Amino acid sequence: MSVRLALNSNSHTDDQVEAAPADTIKAGMPRSLEVILAFVALVLSAPLLALALAAIFLSSRGPVIFRQTRIGQRGRPFIIYKVRTMSVSHDQRAEVTAADDARILRVGRWLRRAKVDELPELWNVLKGDMALVGPRPEVPRYVDTQNPLWKIVLQARPGITDPVTFSLRNEETLLSRVDGDREDFYLRTLQPYKLNGYVAYLKERSFWRDVKILLQTCRAIVMPNTVLPPTIKGI
Repeated sequence: MSVRLALNSNSHTDDQVEAAPADTIKAGMPRSLEVILAFVALVLSAPLLALALAAIFLSSRGPVIFRQTRIGQRGRPFIIYKVRTMSVSHDQRAEVTAADDARILRVGRWLRRAKVDELPELWNVLKGDMALVGPRPEVPRYVDTQNPLWKIVLQARPGITDPVTFSLRNEETLLSRVDGDREDFYLRTLQPYKLNGYVAYLKERSFWRDVKILLQTCRAIVMPNTVLPPTIKGI
């Protein structure tokens, strides 16, 4: 089965993704608590976000906020928000980004390493598109709704972080070491690795585990050397 499936963003409805058994995935952090935490985080990070947006505005022409369609819970598309870190003058068709990608701005490289570019996703959490903790959302053409793993993953609200994303903080560096077609490597090797990890997390998810993941993520952002990322061979 091909892992690539082009989807029409207007065709996603609630019945497009078959419901998984009720006991397939478990509940994590309550939505009400996520909204409070996301609001507080957005307020506290506002000065840093403002500096990041100013840096992009001064260093590159184009919008300072990057918008992209992703697939959310039950296969519904939504717009994800990030600080733009890539030049708009380069070819934007490639969805897979490696650390050596020529499209990445000089200041954008630092923003991506520090994960500052993902701060606007807190707005997605407030809107209800995303959760603080959950599987990362994919672009439409990388989602296969006939894949049993995707059917499980799409039952959950996508998140900013999760155990797989936490362990793959070096994903862009990892991709830069791939010889040959990086998109093919992503689709045939890395994405299946992620999907299996997402499913394993969702089946064991709990409130306290989500809290632990959030704390680990915050620690990894401040002290990135504390996280031992997987290698290509490990994947």
